[in-house]
Amino acid sequence: MDFRQKPRERAMLEHVGHLSVEAARKFGSREALVFEDRTFSFAELEDLIGRAAAGLEGIGVGMGDVVSLYASNSWEWVVSYHAVQRLGAVVNPVNAMLTQPELEYVANDCAAKAIILSSDHHDRLDGLKAHTGVSAFVSFAAKPPKGVTGFGALINSGRPVPTPASVPPDALSTIAYTSGTTGHPKGAMQPHMAVLLNAKSIFLMQGRHTDDIGFSALPLPHVYGNVLMNGMFLTGSKLVLHARYEAEKALKAIEKYRITIFDGVPTMWMFLLSAPSLQASDTSSLRLGCTGGQTIPVSVLERIDAAFGIEMHEVWGMTEIAGAGSSSVSGGLHKPGSAGVAFPYCEFKVVDPEDVTRELPRGETGELMFRGPLVMQGYWGNQAKTAETIEPDGWLHTGDLGSIDEDGCIYVIDRLKDLIITGGFNVYPAEIERVLAAHPSVALAAVGRQPDPVKGEIAKAYVILKDGAEADAEALMYHCRSNLAAYKCPRKIQFVTDVPRTSSGKIMRRELATINDEPEELALAS
Repeated sequence: MDFRQKPRERAMLEHVGHLSVEAARKFGSREALVFEDRTFSFAELEDLIGRAAAGLEGIGVGMGDVVSLYASNSWEWVVSYHAVQRLGAVVNPVNAMLTQPELEYVANDCAAKAIILSSDHHDRLDGLKAHTGVSAFVSFAAKPPKGVTGFGALINSGRPVPTPASVPPDALSTIAYTSGTTGHPKGAMQPHMAVLLNAKSIFLMQGRHTDDIGFSALPLPHVYGNVLMNGMFLTGSKLVLHARYEAEKALKAIEKYRITIFDGVPTMWMFLLSAPSLQASDTSSLRLGCTGGQTIPVSVLERIDAAFGIEMHEVWGMTEIAGAGSSSVSGGLHKPGSAGVAFPYCEFKVVDPEDVTRELPRGETGELMFRGPLVMQGYWGNQAKTAETIEPDGWLHTGDLGSIDEDGCIYVIDRLKDLIITGGFNVYPAEIERVLAAHPSVALAAVGRQPDPVKGEIAKAYVILKDGAEADAEALMYHCRSNLAAYKCPRKIQFVTDVPRTSSGKIMRRELATINDEPEELALAS
């Protein structure tokens, strides 16, 4: 055997721009993507990606240029993402929920050369043209506005299809902006190696394979949705992609396409469990589930097990590592409530939040730190924030409070910034949410902070009841008192029909205070 060929073979998977080429070579006519009942094979996707890359090249996009993708889930999004990577350009996946000022800030901050957007965002074009340096616009619309290239014209330019650009694995692949909960959002710089290794790792650790059919309504601009898309190309599996999440439509898709893997943030699973048609739906094809983005109550995991009887994986991740960084292992030790163990070549430690030089023993709670090849290169154009977030020896501050047990399993308690200090006691919203979610009448619970003149701040719970269920605030408070120390119990409970969520479905705790108070809320005495 000629071992000299091996480095070349490995290199084919070290650049995201090679993914669709290799997938088409390996899997050809095999079904790859289903979107709105339209099915694409790997060969068809590769053909579209090559033609889209040619079109982008024709409007001036080249090596190192930044292209913003500002649209909801669609097959065009998938094609555009990989076409940009084919050219050695840099993808800027933009949350489709961004406002005009936020979008303009991001486009200017990363010096985007082009923006690819959907027709529902055409009202942003005038502002983008006037207030940014973007020179080219592409729309998914069949009839784009004047001065905007239509996607149809892009993929039918007639230009020769470019071969994948030659870029090293540590070259910049993606600039993904964080949520910007404090000040302006920051652009995490993800190299090709991190993007690919993340998708490889989660599919390997969870035993996902070629014959799997996955379901996702997770936003493609979000790292979780992005990992699933790239994993499809890596493994030759099929992905059923929805534009947005609706539990009833998800159940219909599971039955129609014989879905084997369901991925979703905890709120997606909670709404799936509360869907009226769940009992009548055929979900027997499911074999594996996965959740991440926020902590999930163990009681919800128990309900998932009772409803589906599937192997369930919890993951931990963040934008700054291009996706997940830990997972339980298929066929291995599963500990409900744990986000599993570190991905290959990566490691965790727990430090004192007040003194990061002091590593804490196993079992103690502190800030989780992460190190390995998945860690971003830094924040785009922001050396100060990069230095605050990545230590000189490579350890990344996650901003999560958690612990590591004797088996190396990760337990995430809450976001450090979401910690509520009430009367001098530390209260973790996720702990209250876990207890409330265990109540048989509760579909979803979210806990935020509220200023208080005596205690400084208090915990307030916002509760969505299951369809047809009944419970009053006193009953829920009694449930909390029975399962939590007195200081941990919420001081107020309000019943709501929905809570603020991100595009990926994660609860936006800092936005809970924007919900108007209702007269039926229960306020406890101090």
